[in-house]
Amino acid sequence: MSNEKVSRPTDSEIEILGVLWDKQQASVREVHEELLKTKDSGYTTTLKLMQIMFEKNLVTRNDSKKTHIYYPNITRESARKQFVGKMIHNLFSGSSAALALQALGHANISREELDEIQEMIDQLKANQ
Repeated sequence: MSNEKVSRPTDSEIEILGVLWDKQQASVREVHEELLKTKDSGYTTTLKLMQIMFEKNLVTRNDSKKTHIYYPNITRESARKQFVGKMIHNLFSGSSAALALQALGHANISREELDEIQEMIDQLKANQ
């Protein structure tokens, strides 16, 4: 990942990044074909978004061959931190607990996920 500042991705850019995170690298055509599985979108729209993402430093690309190959320049974890931080600040008045309670109250959570959440809570308590 680059040390240059990257912009906060939009929802559409997150969808493209999701494909790149899963594939690790992809051409515009490959990204577009993945996006078509869940939404109707034109190829030129995907191309333009990826060009904008390159300008915003959200992706890098290898343009040494005819087909440009794109790579994510922001990690999934970094994007999550940006979105969650903004959500906590704007929607939950800075309360992580309010976000957690909201999320837990509106989801079907597996036993394994509950165990993971409990482990995290136990670690946070131990570190205080």
